[in-house]
Amino acid sequence: MSPGTRETIVIIDCGFQQTQLIARRVREKGVFSEVVPCDAGYEAIMARDPAGLIIIGGPGTVLEEDSLKVPVELLDGKVPVLGVCYGMPLIASLLGSEVERGEPVGFGRARILLEGAGGTLLEGFPAETEVWVSRWDRVLSPPPGFTITARSESGAIAAFEGPGSRVSAVAFLPEAPQDPGGADILSRFLFNVCRCRKAWDLGEWVETTVGEMKSTVGGGRVVCGLSGGVDSTVAAVLASKAVGDRLECIFVNSGLLRLNEAEQVLETYRGSLGLKVHYVDASDDFLSALKGVTDPEVKRKAIGETFIRVFERKAREIGGASWLLQGTIYPDVIESGPGGKGAAAVKSHHNVGGLPKEMDFHLLEPLRDLFKDEVRRIGALIGVPEKILGRHPFPGPGLAVRCLGEVTRERLETLRKADALFIAEIRAEGLYDKMWQAFCVLLPVRSVGVTDDARTYAEVVVLRAVVSSDGMTADWVRLPSDLLDRVSRRICNEVDGINRVVFDITGKPPATIEWE
Repeated sequence: MSPGTRETIVIIDCGFQQTQLIARRVREKGVFSEVVPCDAGYEAIMARDPAGLIIIGGPGTVLEEDSLKVPVELLDGKVPVLGVCYGMPLIASLLGSEVERGEPVGFGRARILLEGAGGTLLEGFPAETEVWVSRWDRVLSPPPGFTITARSESGAIAAFEGPGSRVSAVAFLPEAPQDPGGADILSRFLFNVCRCRKAWDLGEWVETTVGEMKSTVGGGRVVCGLSGGVDSTVAAVLASKAVGDRLECIFVNSGLLRLNEAEQVLETYRGSLGLKVHYVDASDDFLSALKGVTDPEVKRKAIGETFIRVFERKAREIGGASWLLQGTIYPDVIESGPGGKGAAAVKSHHNVGGLPKEMDFHLLEPLRDLFKDEVRRIGALIGVPEKILGRHPFPGPGLAVRCLGEVTRERLETLRKADALFIAEIRAEGLYDKMWQAFCVLLPVRSVGVTDDARTYAEVVVLRAVVSSDGMTADWVRLPSDLLDRVSRRICNEVDGINRVVFDITGKPPATIEWE
């Protein structure tokens, strides 16, 4: 959707890996949002003609000389501003309030107490409310003319508002899944303060994006790398609506796919979707590039390099393609690191941070600003089958980042068999569609065991299953103990080279969903 056709909430990121969460919550309310780094500059931010600004940051202090800042001109009240977490002491310090450094213990549960009626954002909330609060800097007094609307149990300022609620701030995460009232705070900011309309519509987005791709590509040809997953498939179907038979899809068998995956997805692409797909078996290329590699970042970059070179080789055979279509989505971008100051990269994605600097293609990434749930909804709108849309997310580098340590043909086969057994049992229990992801990880360690009264020294498999709404945060699934027992027995008995199975019970954060 082109700028200027809808109201936009600009979210200014002061170094927080979870910033995308608030962007998604805003969009769920029917208002478009986009994220910019805090060093984007006043003119660049205001050029987006924002209906409102949200300043957000994670654990950190505003008291360091090189701490992340925003232009103070943004706080003149011309555009409504909401500060979140780090945003609250940042706004307070910029407006002349005293801020004291607290204990650097990050986020945690806390109870806040309303002051008076709670102001525009908190009016009607219970007198005592539990929130997910930042515990770093403490604001000792509100800016001149501002009103305190909530305090913590210890008396620390937890929220304040300026005249007319044009500038407000809260010390907690209103977009966190742990805060059931957070959506109400955002709604009041969006509709009562910013006076936004519900104009973010995915159906309109499809129409506009298809038109923009037609204009961008012109008469050129597009090559699309299909992985079998939701993102690349939705991107391909969108592009086919824009450029028709000038879309050449390439499905690369990297040797890093799941059991029987290549055959299954080819049937779907060529059958129900009617896409023109060129099949390339490049498993030897990828295994050669990964030989001796154990560092996950080196793996991802090697895979990205190999993908591009395979595409270039095949595109030259096809002839004339100058655009590379990718299914990059928002979480890929944020986990590979933002464009400005602040949040560090969690991992490079093979289609973001793993791309080589020199390519024969211009990049086309229509889904780059969308979350996974939005991509799935768009897929349904444009006719992508449920058997594709309902698939669990699969990393671009494939099983290479689930096969920890060196990737070999034999270790991949072991992992494929274990993973297939795990997924089959989850499907049999009717749990597959109730979780975000489930998969196996093969560890680069060996474990002593006993089989048929003989000592074994074999590899270890980890079971991972999580629930999530967007992939930005996740909780581990409490799988039934009898299911875990059955999966463990089957893997140890039916998969050669495995004698121990463990279950990962870590959420995101502190872990990421994938191990590498």
